[in-house]
Amino acid sequence: MASQTVEYYNQNAQAFVDATLDVDLNELYDEFLPLIPRKGALLDAGCGSGRDAFIFKERGYNVDAFDISPAMAKLASEYLNQDVAVSSFLELNEVAKYDGIWCCASLIHVAKNDLTDAFNNLARALKPQGIVYVSFKYGDGEREHNGREFTDLNEQALESIIKGTDLFILKSWQSADQRPERATETWLNAILHRRTI
Repeated sequence: MASQTVEYYNQNAQAFVDATLDVDLNELYDEFLPLIPRKGALLDAGCGSGRDAFIFKERGYNVDAFDISPAMAKLASEYLNQDVAVSSFLELNEVAKYDGIWCCASLIHVAKNDLTDAFNNLARALKPQGIVYVSFKYGDGEREHNGREFTDLNEQALESIIKGTDLFILKSWQSADQRPERATETWLNAILHRRTI
């Protein structure tokens, strides 16, 4: 992730939390959580405010979380009442630890050239039969907007990026942004499954 994007979140952490903490993502949880064993191990990767990790904990899952922004990780740690690591997708080195990994609007800040490595790290961190949820703004390419770097993907671009990994697309769909002021923005959502050897 570009240092300017990390700095954006460091400088705007509280404003970002305030803008996103109450966003209702139950429709997305309903696609992901039924695929995870009861009390399973989850990772909220690029957790932002900790909103989703908090819901997962409330529903009885064992949840770890990380964010690359120290300021965001601090706020999430306070909200979750647990440690939130300051880390990145490219630093993820767990092996067969998680039943599911949640990457909601977080991989969007990984450079396109680094995404295959990020997906390889996610696959390695999953237990056999593990599941990953990912979301990207719909498109195909990289851009800068308001001091942040974005990678946008469509179905074909996602398929191409994960082709060399141990993940495959179980399901993908498009959805509108849940924030009223951004309702015209489209997201690509996907559930990825770890291949069995």
